This record gives sequence, C-alpha cells and structure tokens, in this order.
Amino acid sequence: MEKWSLMTITVLLALTVRWAVSLGSYSGAGKPPMYGDYEAQRHWQEITYNLPIRQWYFNTSDNNLLYWGLDYPPLTAYHSFVCAYIAKLINPDWVALHTSRGYESQPHKLFMRTTVFVADLLVYIPAVILYCFSLKETSAKKKASTCALCILLYPGLILIDHGHFHLGLALWAVLCLSHDWDLLGSVAFCLALNYKQMELYHSLPFFCYLLGKCFKKGLKGKGLVLLAKLAGTVLVSFAACWLPFGTDVEQIMQVLRRLFPIDRGLFEACMFSSPTHCPDKVANIWCSLSVLIKIKNVISPRTQLKLSFAVTFLSLLPACIKLTVQPSLRGFKFALVSCALSFFLFSFQVHEKSILLVSVPVCLIINEIPFMATWFLLVSTFSLLPLLLKDELLLPYAVTTPAFLAVCLASFSILEKTSAEDLQLKAFSLSLKGYVSWFKSFPRIVRSLFLLSLFLMGVLSVLSAALPPPQHLPDLFPVAVAVVSCLHFLLFLLYFNVVMLWDSKNRGQKKIS
Repeated sequence: MEKWSLMTITVLLALTVRWAVSLGSYSGAGKPPMYGDYEAQRHWQEITYNLPIRQWYFNTSDNNLLYWGLDYPPLTAYHSFVCAYIAKLINPDWVALHTSRGYESQPHKLFMRTTVFVADLLVYIPAVILYCFSLKETSAKKKASTCALCILLYPGLILIDHGHFHLGLALWAVLCLSHDWDLLGSVAFCLALNYKQMELYHSLPFFCYLLGKCFKKGLKGKGLVLLAKLAGTVLVSFAACWLPFGTDVEQIMQVLRRLFPIDRGLFEACMFSSPTHCPDKVANIWCSLSVLIKIKNVISPRTQLKLSFAVTFLSLLPACIKLTVQPSLRGFKFALVSCALSFFLFSFQVHEKSILLVSVPVCLIINEIPFMATWFLLVSTFSLLPLLLKDELLLPYAVTTPAFLAVCLASFSILEKTSAEDLQLKAFSLSLKGYVSWFKSFPRIVRSLFLLSLFLMGVLSVLSAALPPPQHLPDLFPVAVAVVSCLHFLLFLLYFNVVMLWDSKNRGQKKIS
C-alpha cells in the first residue's frame, strides 16, 4: 500500500509540472502564415473531420498540403479525427473548414492541452509506472517511485510537444516483451509505428530480439510456431491500421510519399523551416560536418541518401547481430538505445526532436547505469536549446533541467557510481589486459568530464539566451550547441555499444527456451 502511495505522489508531482509547462506559450503562436506546430495539430483535426479519408493525404482545393499537410501514418490521422469530433461538439468554429485556419483562443488552447494530457494519462504514464514496478532491481518500496519520478521529470519530454502517444505505445511494447507477451508487444509496437514513422528508430531491436528468440527456440519446433504467430500478428495489425486506404494502391503510395519525402534532401527534415528554425542545426553528424564541408553543395540528394543509409546501417549492425545471436531483455534495451542513437546521428532527414526517441530507451536503463543515463538525458535536453529558445521556453528549461539533475543526484547518488563496474565496463576493462591499470583512475576522470560537460552546457545556455550573436555569424550559438551535443552523442554511441558488445552475462535475465 505504501509503495502505491509514494507512486501516487510521484505521478501527481510529475503531472503538476507537465501541466504548468503546457500552459505557457506554444510554437508559432500569432505568427502567420504557418502559426507553428500547434496549428499543425489543429489543422489535422480540421482536415480529418471535414474531408473524406481518400482526400486526407492528397493535395486538393480543400487540402493544401503545403499548409501543414498530413505527413504521419494513419493512426495519427484517426487520433486527430477523434479529437476533432469532440472539438466539434464543444465549438464547431475550432474545426471549421478553411475559416478555422490559425484559430487561437484560450478555451481552444485548454482543449488542445487537455487532449494531450489525457493521452499521456491513458498511455504514456501508466506504461512508465508499470515498467518501474516490473524492474527486478526496484524491490525496495521507494525504488520504483524514484525511478518513475526521474523518468517523468525528464525535461525533454516535458518541454517538447507535451504529448508522447507513440512513445507510450512503444513503452507498452517493451513492457509486454519483458513479460514474454510477445504477440501483445508486437501489436503495441505496430501501433506505435503506425502512429509515427520515426518509431523505425526502434524497429530493428524489436525485430532482432524476437527473431533471436525464435532461433533460440529452434526454427523446426516452437521457434517456427512463434515466428509464424509474430508474422501473422504484424500483418493483421498493419492491415487493420491501413484498411481504409487498402482499397486503392495509389492511396497507399500517396501516404508513403507523404511519410518519406526523400526528395527534400539530407537536411530537409522540416519542409516548413524558417530562418529562425533551420533543420541544419540538428546535433547529428551531417549537420556538424556541414560546418566544415557543405555536404548538400557537393553531393547530390540521391548520393546523400545512399551515404546516410550505408553509414547508419554499418553503425547499428554490431548491436543488431549481438542481439540476434544472444537475445536478452537487457541487451534489447541497450540495443534500443544504440540503434536509435545511430539513426539520429547518421540517418536521413533528422529533426531536433528525434533525440527523444533515444532518450526514452535511456530512461529505461536509468536504474542500471544512473550516471551515464542522467548525463545523456541532460545533453539531449541541451541539444534542444535552439528550438526551446525559439518557442520561448527558456524559463521552463532553466527550471526543469537543474531540478531533474537534483532529483537524479538525490535518487541514485550518481556521482558515487562512476567506477568501471558501476558503468558496466568491467568486462571491457578486463579485455584490455595490460591496460587495466588505467582504469584505477577511471572514476575520477569520468566525474571530471561530467562536471566539465555541465559547465560547458551551462555557459553555452547562458550565452545563447543572453548575448546576441556576431552579425557575421548569426548562427554561432545554435551551431555551437549542435556540434558540442553531437560530440557528446558520438561518445555515448561508442559507450553504449561497448557495454552491449562486451556483456556476456545478461545479468538478471530469464532464460529463453
């Protein structure tokens, strides 16, 4: 009973913080002609409610795709339709075709925030709570609550969008797999993928883990049966989501073209980017290299696509092979991190917000490696700084980030957990043989690097917020934030791969039979 009381207090605190932040300003408020992401969400409700399904993804006189046209999978469109139906009952002006464009009012803002809040309450937050209670390492009464508090107070998921329906579905999928409910987990992940195509970042670990389980069970017996069940589950799940579009091949192709607009080029993650919101400031390798080499000027779009695909594939291959050969839940969670980070750093058309797809799996291992997980989550929030400044979220950023660090320090004593064993690098250090002695000073070095990193991020945050950039270098601070964050992410990618590849114990994992 006591553990549920603690969890209730934890959830209420997290919800209060989320609601307080959500009542602030939103992207593009009062700024025609596009009005920002808030208007995109409202416009999708307008389109899905007033137009027949066959027109949702097509450019027509009633659906100008250049004005926030739908570019997410069908489940997002269905969700928008449900919200629009409720909005119509409250105030028809909110979703009136054409005349509602750019609609802004306090009641409507409250409605939009409430729809997101309800989605979080129904999907994302319950998944976090149940996941924390399911952890074997959290048997003590306070452990599950502190783990949930750290996850729910992660600033990135509070400051950006305020709604994480697809991430909640992905969490449910992880939770199902952790209980060997493989078919339910497959359904949950298919729903996540059909809500946001960016869930492809997580697709390979799911595929490799389940395929590895089939191999372990034997493809001539139980493994073959499981494989057939999984294949059937995936096909049925996709068919159900795409059923309204399945009667016409052109419908399906048009939706796919909207989901994957490869002609925009390597950097064009956002078709509607403005001078103050340039996708070239993403903290990945291509945008960082563009500081020195203007890649889009020397390499054709098609070559850019092939190059990014090749580098992404090679960077995630080791983790995928290890997970397929030695499937374990622990390896699965680390593979989710390393594969998502590979996608973020090297793939095609990456948006700043995509770092959240890496952060959520990192949240899942915060109890195992609290020091490195906290460090990563702080850097991921920092990488979003240019976007947060654009959306006038400096004050929430300045409050939630130190608060998150304080909670992690109090909950996990992270500065005391920097040894090679605490960072799960003992196997790697032993493999170095003659160089093992170097690891004696490892904790002190890691702590020093962490403090230096915090100092650097703090200085850049203050400079970005307080000082105007030089006239001849108008993007100095956003570029500096992106490059510094990218360097951090490259080191984190190396670290997570080392931990996974050198792990042979699969501690605390149930044997797959």
